[in-house]
Amino acid sequence: MFCCPPKFFSQGIIGLCLALGCSIVAATFLPATSLAQKGSQEPQPTFSDFKGVKIGTPSDEARKKLGSPREKADDQDFYVFNDTQAVQIFYDKAGAVTAISIDFMSGANAVPSAREVLGTEAETKTDGSVYKLLRYPKAGYWVSYSRTAGSSPTITITMQKIEH
Repeated sequence: MFCCPPKFFSQGIIGLCLALGCSIVAATFLPATSLAQKGSQEPQPTFSDFKGVKIGTPSDEARKKLGSPREKADDQDFYVFNDTQAVQIFYDKAGAVTAISIDFMSGANAVPSAREVLGTEAETKTDGSVYKLLRYPKAGYWVSYSRTAGSSPTITITMQKIEH
């Protein structure tokens, strides 16, 4: 390891190195939210359920609200609505909803925009695709909005429990 005594460096360079080192340590070990707007409250999720089914809903209640799934298992159900909307509901070992994924295919009606789902715009890439994910630690889940490129895109909205 190469070592130089501090007398070879000016006080300004030493101070700059210390400040840079502290910044790197802070960025590495502190959560980004604590560095952001201190004192401000976390925004509430705009998208919180699908047809009344939320993260944490028991499987029997989810099935009552959504009807009979096309495919049913202990850990997930698969639904298709009007041949234009596919929905997957995922369950934990206790039978509570841990994730919901909704695909809106070509011809789907009332497809929500990124703003309606996320409460903010999402950047559209040059090919027309979109992807944005927002985390809501206090609510205990994250929400993402994705749109594929092309003339008949698929829009996918996903919400998933944040595992601690």
